[in-house]
Amino acid sequence: MSTLGIALVALAIAVGLAGIIVPILPGGLLVISAITVWAVVQSGTVAWVTLGVAWAFFLTAEVIKYLWPVRRMRAADVSTTSLVAGGVLGVIGFFVVPVLGLLLGFVLGVYLAELGKRRDQRRAWASTVHALKGVALSVGVELTGALLATLTWVVGVLSVW
Repeated sequence: MSTLGIALVALAIAVGLAGIIVPILPGGLLVISAITVWAVVQSGTVAWVTLGVAWAFFLTAEVIKYLWPVRRMRAADVSTTSLVAGGVLGVIGFFVVPVLGLLLGFVLGVYLAELGKRRDQRRAWASTVHALKGVALSVGVELTGALLATLTWVVGVLSVW
């Protein structure tokens, strides 16, 4: 692959990593897609091994990002309905107050849903905090998987260069 091609793959990976932190794009999917394009174009043993390791990191992170936070939120008795309400208000908030509205809408949605369920402000806020921690954990796991996949790609690129 040419230097320009590698630079474009690196740019796509960087955009994907940013998309994990600011959830506008499917960040992890963009990272692994860029690495897959590189491996297909580059071809060869190093490229395919690199791709396999990167996919292993990606898939492991995807599984963990859904299982671990959900288990913690269930232990804290945060309902799925509250998370859906947070997601809906987060999307609405994103369009009302770009980027920051996503977080504000999520918090407000979870809090209002939990307040309606529990009828106690302190317990509703405690559930909201657990939901926020779960989301942060999910983002952290996805970012870790994407960074490990990216590091694998960098090693692969340096190996064939």
